[in-house]
Amino acid sequence: MNKRKLGNSNLEVSALGLGCMGMSFSYGPPADRQEMISLLRTAVDRGITFFDTAEVYGPFTNEELVGEALSPISDHVVIATKFGFKLNPDGKPGWVGLDSRPEHIRQVAEASLKRLKIEAIDLFYQHRVDPDVPIEEVAGAVKKLILEGKVKHFGLSEAGVQTIRRAHAVQPVTAVQSEYSLWWRAPEEELLSTLEELGIGFVPYSPLGKGFLTGKINENTTFDSSDFRNRLPRFTPEARQANKSLVDLLDRIAESKKATPAQIALAWLLAQKPWIVPIPGTTKPERMEENIGSVDIELSMDDLSEIDCAASKITVQGDRYPEELMRMTGR
Repeated sequence: MNKRKLGNSNLEVSALGLGCMGMSFSYGPPADRQEMISLLRTAVDRGITFFDTAEVYGPFTNEELVGEALSPISDHVVIATKFGFKLNPDGKPGWVGLDSRPEHIRQVAEASLKRLKIEAIDLFYQHRVDPDVPIEEVAGAVKKLILEGKVKHFGLSEAGVQTIRRAHAVQPVTAVQSEYSLWWRAPEEELLSTLEELGIGFVPYSPLGKGFLTGKINENTTFDSSDFRNRLPRFTPEARQANKSLVDLLDRIAESKKATPAQIALAWLLAQKPWIVPIPGTTKPERMEENIGSVDIELSMDDLSEIDCAASKITVQGDRYPEELMRMTGR
């Protein structure tokens, strides 16, 4: 597996990471725990060194899973987790608001360290920007944790460029995580140029459009009642039918490269910048192998121009999140 550095930091990770959320949370019932431990360890054997989790995934159960699977080899992997949500007091999935007060950040860090069974969190993201807490206070709180050796690197998730600049001035930001794929290209408007200027790495989540860009989902696909895609405007049957042309484009390119649509979608992301590290998630070993294969696909400048030209003629239907979740992005 090729390696990449996240921006100007010394944090080197595999060119492709693994998003772990779906193993425990959001995409239907949790997967079998032992199977997921096996999958995580197989990922390491296959060269993946970058793993993404968060306390809110479960809550807590995803961090516990990642900790059990990877703590014996934590010196050889990079584990990213997140703070910033106020969780349901009864322990049910979901959250009741945001909370990035410095004292809460410290509490989350201490608890995450225990669940992950590690001495220091490699990359600690603010999960969503909290409008009630100045980002300078957030960055300062993480800076203290870094000085204490409990955290190694600071990250932001779904933050706007001004917030990123303000945070970076207090504590250098190693990575920003936001959604980015061929069907959500908003980061190209100003985020990517800001990250390049500041020397910050970019970690696209949902690089396969929450499964849609794999070509395995159509307007007739049904999701489990606990699958959060049921709530997403982009996943209504009508939107899925309308957005099929994007998958058809990937299919056409994939055929010429003897690859799959998912591999082309990931290869396209990897070709955008050398400091971009996508984190596709999966619960299936065969899908993980398929995703890993994307690292070896070379897209020429002509290929990239063809994809961009064809994609520019496609208008993607449906918002990526419901309105209340959209309000929590880009702050």
